[in-house]
Amino acid sequence: MAVNPYAWIEPSLDAIHRANWRRSVQEIQGMAGATVSLEGRTVINFASNDYLGLAGDRRLIEAAITAIQTYGVGSTGSRLLSGHRPLHRQLERAIADLKQTEDGIVFSSGYLANLGAVSALTGRRDLILADQYNHSSLKHGAILSGATVIDYAHCDPGDLQQRLEQHRDCYRRGLILTDSVFSMDGDLCPLVDILDLADQFECMVLVDEAHGSGVLGATGAGCVEHLGCTGRPVIQMGTLSKAFGSLGGYVAGSAKLIDFLRNRAATWIYTTGLSPADTAAALAAIAIVRHEPERRARLHQQVAYLKHRLAAHFPKSASEASGFTQLPSESPIVCLQVKDAATVMAVGKHLKDAGIFAAAIRPPTTPTSRLRMSVMATHTEAQIDQLIGALRQYVAR
Repeated sequence: MAVNPYAWIEPSLDAIHRANWRRSVQEIQGMAGATVSLEGRTVINFASNDYLGLAGDRRLIEAAITAIQTYGVGSTGSRLLSGHRPLHRQLERAIADLKQTEDGIVFSSGYLANLGAVSALTGRRDLILADQYNHSSLKHGAILSGATVIDYAHCDPGDLQQRLEQHRDCYRRGLILTDSVFSMDGDLCPLVDILDLADQFECMVLVDEAHGSGVLGATGAGCVEHLGCTGRPVIQMGTLSKAFGSLGGYVAGSAKLIDFLRNRAATWIYTTGLSPADTAAALAAIAIVRHEPERRARLHQQVAYLKHRLAAHFPKSASEASGFTQLPSESPIVCLQVKDAATVMAVGKHLKDAGIFAAAIRPPTTPTSRLRMSVMATHTEAQIDQLIGALRQYVAR
């Protein structure tokens, strides 16, 4: 009797169900914002990466509409063929100006930017040192490159140095990969130490600024600026889909690096260029970030308020009793660790019933289960108080 080659899928899905790891979409209707319509109910949105509240900003919408009216809906092809528009180069120059680098290159998503950059910069004779908590796109870019990949302990320069001492001399080129803001924890990488080690061991450094750009730094340039590393040799990657409220990814760095990526990054060469609407919206967002620092200031005020309220109601000494452990964070991403996947799903459901939308994160996305709350500049103190009240109700129950 013939064997069904797809028969393995059902038992694999059953295993996912039993582990409480099954994922499904949650449909949001209407405009993005601090409140959204989720499955027909208005809820306070603590699950978004729209940190500055720009995804629904009228100026981004108008820029996108104008771009569609001028250039049409799609870019129609690769940037090297029929897909290049004046807006693309304007956006790349705006990114380079914000990042204070020589040039920039825009990809159709942040995931494509990491896949393309990492696999273009390294090959089979090279070594990649990667933070163990790096984003999936960095991990898969490293695999795609064919380089030898060695993880180092999360945010541990000592462990990174030890691994460099053991392995660096055996390889042609070295590349250190790290998130700047770790998306499922909210903590920052020790970038100064990493760059110092890179100088010592002749390594390149690529830092993923997806959750830092627009949020951190005096001008919103990101963690590189925030930690005083502007001007040091570092490859800055990021997305346009979080604080910038649009879509796309980019790499910023030296002019020679960017020219090399135009010629060797397969995920840029062989894919359709970013749509005119997304490109124009991102351009408008960068201008807002540059000219409205009060948005960033408001965001950090709200982050501080949430952390203060959490510390008051769920102090470390009582964390075992409450079931919540607040993870260290220096960003708008605030996480409460819970004991297991079933618990975090129960917390997420309780919050949703109370009109709060927050992300219940489980393995294998993260090593431990946690409630991930992301703060927006457009949140109010009253909305944060409602979140705290719902968490207290869950503990009391």
